[in-house]
Amino acid sequence: MKRKLISALVGITMVATMAVGCSKSSNESQESAKAKSDVKAEQVDAKKVFVSPKWVQSVIDGNQPESKNYEILEVSWGTYKDSPTYTKGHIPGAIHVDTSSVESEPIWNISDPKVVEKGMLDLGVTKDKTIILYGNDISAVSRVAYAYLWAGVENVKVLDGGIDAWEKAGYKTETKVEKATPAKDFGAKVPSHPEYWMSIDQVKKKLKDDSNFRLVSIRSKEEFDGKTSGYTYIDRAGEPRGAVWGHAGSDPYNMQDYLHKDGTVISADEMQKLWSDSDIKKDNELSFYCGTGWRASVPWLIAYDAGWEGMTVYDGGWNEWQMHGNLQK
Repeated sequence: MKRKLISALVGITMVATMAVGCSKSSNESQESAKAKSDVKAEQVDAKKVFVSPKWVQSVIDGNQPESKNYEILEVSWGTYKDSPTYTKGHIPGAIHVDTSSVESEPIWNISDPKVVEKGMLDLGVTKDKTIILYGNDISAVSRVAYAYLWAGVENVKVLDGGIDAWEKAGYKTETKVEKATPAKDFGAKVPSHPEYWMSIDQVKKKLKDDSNFRLVSIRSKEEFDGKTSGYTYIDRAGEPRGAVWGHAGSDPYNMQDYLHKDGTVISADEMQKLWSDSDIKKDNELSFYCGTGWRASVPWLIAYDAGWEGMTVYDGGWNEWQMHGNLQK
């Protein structure tokens, strides 16, 4: 009887210990899960474009003012099936956006305002919704970011370093194909900021009459020197007469000069140092261009992020310029 009583007491003690252990383990698991989904980061100004993975996660976790009304978009050309990364793993909740939703042939200028507005509404993009963009091509992402700011979206963010930075930070991805909830009203006239855009006629006049104006080529050195057009669909090589070289990358599909080794963009101060071999200063009126507008959007965004004013993108770029034979360099 005594032995049975001792055995019973031992059994009760073991059960109690296991219960406490399980309870502790469960609590630790819950606390760990909570910690992983409760990231906090400093707030950033609405005109601050480039943001960290930590800030984006803090938005997702509900710890930013932007958390109340935001959307995350992964940018690349084509559908989500054409994306090199979307189906392999994207930021949770991210919707794919095609660059063709903001630009069109034959020049690949920003599309008619009504077309751009419809493309935004189809994705649920409105004036007062925070739009967080990312992708594996900074030029493509910057193109859409520029177009949305031109259209009138008040708070556009770009995940600095893209999906690589996100994964290196240890944040999760998912493969579910997300679908947008369309919006009915953008909330403002499109474009709200036509002053961000420059036409070929405006460029010609500025080059002729304004000594403070700089038309900045964001193209490879071979393109700038007229050795190649850079594109199979652009016949002529060259540059607009009077343009200055603002650097870019090794070819039309790279922007190494504007990126750190980890894929994050350079600062405005670093950008000015990059231009030290050209007649380009912050105090000049700067209009950036490239082949069709993608690469030119990168320095424009860096300047916008830094609070510079009066900067534009010559949207037609070399593609439009070379269509006018008498305007070649």
